[in-house]
Amino acid sequence: MGGPPREGSLEAPTRHPIDWQSPSFYDEVALGKELERVFDICHGCRRCFSLCNAFPTLFDAIDATDTGEVAAVERRIFDEVVDHCYLCDLCFMTKCPYVPPHPFNVDFPHLMLRAKTVAAKKGRPRFRDRLLSSTGAVGALAGIPVVAEIVNAVNGTKAGRVLLEKTLGVDRTAPIPKYHSRTGRSRARKQARRAAATTITPTAETRGKVALFVTCYGNRNETALPEDLAAVFAHNGIPVTVVSGEKCCGMPKLELGDLETIARYKAENVPRLAALIAAGHDIVAPIPSCVLMFKAELPLLFPDDAEVRAVAEAIFDPFEYLMLRHKAGLLRTDFSNALGKVSYHVACHLRVQNIGLKTRDLLRLIPGTTIEVIERCSGHNGTYAVKKEYRAASVRIGKPVVDRVAHAAADHYSSDCPMAGHQIESGLGNDAPAPEHPLRLLRMAYGL
Repeated sequence: MGGPPREGSLEAPTRHPIDWQSPSFYDEVALGKELERVFDICHGCRRCFSLCNAFPTLFDAIDATDTGEVAAVERRIFDEVVDHCYLCDLCFMTKCPYVPPHPFNVDFPHLMLRAKTVAAKKGRPRFRDRLLSSTGAVGALAGIPVVAEIVNAVNGTKAGRVLLEKTLGVDRTAPIPKYHSRTGRSRARKQARRAAATTITPTAETRGKVALFVTCYGNRNETALPEDLAAVFAHNGIPVTVVSGEKCCGMPKLELGDLETIARYKAENVPRLAALIAAGHDIVAPIPSCVLMFKAELPLLFPDDAEVRAVAEAIFDPFEYLMLRHKAGLLRTDFSNALGKVSYHVACHLRVQNIGLKTRDLLRLIPGTTIEVIERCSGHNGTYAVKKEYRAASVRIGKPVVDRVAHAAADHYSSDCPMAGHQIESGLGNDAPAPEHPLRLLRMAYGL
């Protein structure tokens, strides 16, 4: 391979807006040339070989050619590489030395997003993929009283899982969420109402009252999660208002490159959130992927939208928010229960927010508590780990995390991403205790 010496950039990564509404974005010839250019750079570097299955798929295909060059790789392999990318952003944020402002201008995840978007325009995503990414609609249907009990009962049987695998391609061994008819939104509202009225105390970085974006997963699957958040925030004198009428943040659709559906979700969510910000609220959401969607992805998809920018600047991870309050001397540290040893997995979509390990830092404030941090992918990655064709790869990716948790023999294991927590649980075996979200651990420590 020729070209200039491939020296990495020492400057902070920057990202360019995604010009997805331009016809040139969908030019398949231009896309093919860009894929080949970037794959050639990746081939010459290979620092990301251990992050996910996209890179081994590419490198193995190159090594199997007679020439050992990207140009000799069959184009169907390019599609496989794209399908194995679940847009975790770790290669861009933690590994790649050629990201902008380097002149090579490599943004592997957003190139994969472009390829996924072109495929989506051609109707490539399967019905299974479109269904699994419609989290709000599926949750609303499966959460209907009686329906929820039936869905959970069928999903809990071996025959039901075999049927699900045969009809939808959902692997029979993959962890799948339960559905609840009592929503997380209603549980959070009830908890927020129980809190006594408090004097709002703003700081230089926080306004002191928040609007809670519950998320699809928090509303129908992990319904205790938004309640735990509301309880912890209320205990710290932070009033919580639950966002009404929220739609999916759009991250599951980003996996498919379905940007038009994301635009529809944005049109409903962002004005609501912007109005709450104008009324003096900050925004928090308990799922890292949802925070990342509003904080990073939507501003790149809609760079000229002032309301999108306002939401991006005012949305926080819960532990990021609480540590900002601690910085101002406003976090309560009246912990009544020690947690012992906690094996803590840092979610990928939290790592790439560049806010530091705020969950670890807060849990370390609890007396009698030690935190073992695991900064590695669990292998769940949205819907990737539940698909039959990717299940084995997801298990292989997550095995080092599972092994770390197993060997730690901690009192609790936890992840900011509840889906990653259940992926770890599935790897630990049938007798493993359930994961506990950091917000649940914090609530336990407060004795709430």
